Amino acid sequence: MLYHLFEFLESQYDLPGARLFQYISFRAASAIILSLLISTIFGKRIILFLQRKQIGESVRELGLEGQKEKAGTPTMGGLIIIFSTLIPVLLLSQLDNIYIILLIVTTIWMGTIGFIDDYIKTFKKNKEGLKGKFKVVGQVGLGVFVGAVMYLHPDVTIRSENEVITENNTQVITNTSPEEKSLTTTIPFVKNNELDYTKAISWISEGAASYAWLIFIPIVIFIVTAVSNGANLTDGIDGLAAGSSAIIVLTLGIFAWVSGNIIFSDYLNVMNIPRSGEMTIFITAFAGALVGFLWYNTYPAQIFMGDTGSLTIGGIIAVIAIATRKELLIPILCGVFFIENLSVILQVGWFKYTRKKTGTGRRIFLMSPLHHHYQKLGFHESKIVVRFWIIGILLAVITIVTLKIR
Repeated sequence: MLYHLFEFLESQYDLPGARLFQYISFRAASAIILSLLISTIFGKRIILFLQRKQIGESVRELGLEGQKEKAGTPTMGGLIIIFSTLIPVLLLSQLDNIYIILLIVTTIWMGTIGFIDDYIKTFKKNKEGLKGKFKVVGQVGLGVFVGAVMYLHPDVTIRSENEVITENNTQVITNTSPEEKSLTTTIPFVKNNELDYTKAISWISEGAASYAWLIFIPIVIFIVTAVSNGANLTDGIDGLAAGSSAIIVLTLGIFAWVSGNIIFSDYLNVMNIPRSGEMTIFITAFAGALVGFLWYNTYPAQIFMGDTGSLTIGGIIAVIAIATRKELLIPILCGVFFIENLSVILQVGWFKYTRKKTGTGRRIFLMSPLHHHYQKLGFHESKIVVRFWIIGILLAVITIVTLKIR
């Protein structure tokens, strides 16, 4: 709203300083500061409100050290993250930008699913929460929506080639290719690193390319479901999900800013995605909200994000990766989420297999997800979280390096 207000004031009255709001860098910096302040200042008030209403976590007995002390800790803290993200975005971003609209819808959509789940657990005293099939339906619904928008909306385009020269030590765009609809994405570590999803079906016949959505939308559904569930599984110990997610989204912010800038995308030889730079405003607001939430979520946590936060986080990360055409980097960038997901799949799969073969189920890990395995080994929560953060930073650096290594 402020962006459009100052745009009007600058065009009509030439108001001094109004032009600042035209710069993504200024609005991104303002967004992260504002979201950080909102989450830290109002976060405490939300915690006190939840405590008064006795909206506390019901902890299942898993035999983990320090687990009993967590009982009664306020949950639904994901509301802090959601509000601290949306307020700066509504104030500072271009609200008619398709990518901003997509991310706002994602936040509200996944936040609603998570809130319903937490509500059932907390108020209905049902530890199972929302049935898994309903969560999956919600995730699939979001995947269909995101996939359809990416496929059909006229503002979701790329520019394949731009000519940039240097004049008087200044880079100047001399020839800009027209925008085009495309299902092209980026393949890491590969020369000429672009993959067009239409090629997966166009070989069938000449007109088959128009049915590429049959390939693309299921892929989007899988990514949204996998990443949101990965974030949900990672949210098992204090600060792990929020800290890991902040590292991931800041990395995606670099990709969004570079992809949306013609000069930098040409210099780094990465896909130019018009209007995608505006996502940087959302991403920095989201990162600020996560860091502010960490103020209260680090060990010993004063509040838990609940599914309201974890499902929303995963959904947002998935959509940003898809929108920046970097979804194939998710196994690397979201490696912490990936290994947490994988540990559960391996544990359950091996247990069922050995029980069928021998009559006695066996386990690969002492407990899954993986962070609980290390708790069982006697590692303190804080040590596990910090080491996972370090791994997340390493994976983020490797992901950024893919901009040039091919």
